[in-house]
Amino acid sequence: MNEELINTLVDQVITKINEERGFLVEASGRHVHLSQEHIDRLFGKGYQLTIDKYLSQPGQYASKERLTIMGPKGALHNVVILGPARKASQVEVSGTDALALGVKVPVRESGDIEGTPGVVLINGSKMVALEKGLIIAKRHVHVAAKDAVKMNVVQGEIVKVRINSEQRSLIFDDVVIRVSDKFATAMHIDYDEANACSFKKGTRGYIVK
Repeated sequence: MNEELINTLVDQVITKINEERGFLVEASGRHVHLSQEHIDRLFGKGYQLTIDKYLSQPGQYASKERLTIMGPKGALHNVVILGPARKASQVEVSGTDALALGVKVPVRESGDIEGTPGVVLINGSKMVALEKGLIIAKRHVHVAAKDAVKMNVVQGEIVKVRINSEQRSLIFDDVVIRVSDKFATAMHIDYDEANACSFKKGTRGYIVK
C-alpha cells in the first residue's frame, strides 16, 4: 500500500472521528433569567411564566413574556424571559447590545454575576433595578455526562472549537466545557459570534485540541 493511499485513509478516519464528535451549535440572542421575587415584582405576586417553546436544554423554555432592558444610553425592547425561575436574576446580552445600552459589560460564565453591572428591567408601569447581573455569556459547550468521555473533555476545561461554514469558517478559542447529566450536548454562542462565522441552523462544531 503506497504512502498516498495510507495518508488518504488516515484523513478519512480522522474526518469520521471528528464528525462523530461534532455537536450542534446554537445562537443565543439577548435574554433574561428572573428570580421568583423579580417575577412577582414585574408581573404580580405568584405569577408563573407562560411557556412559549421548550429549548434544547432539558427543562428550559422561552416564555411568552417580554421585558424592556434600560441602560444609561439606550434600551432594548421585547427581550425574552427564559424559564424556569432562578435563584438570582441575570441578563445576557451581546457586545453590540452592551454598546446600545451604554454599559461596559464583562464576559462571564452563567451564574457568575458578582461584580457585574446592573440594569433596569421594565414591564409596562412596573420596574426592577438590578444591582448586578448584566453579562456577556462566555461561549461554552453544554456536554451531557454520557458524552464527556467520548468527546474527551472534562468540566471546566477550556478548548478550541472549529466551526465549518461556506463563507466564514473559523476556530473559536477560550470555549468553556460544562458537563452535567442534566445537559443536552450543544454549543451556545451569541449573535455577534454567530455573525462572525456565518451561522445558520444546523451548524455543527468540532473540538480542536
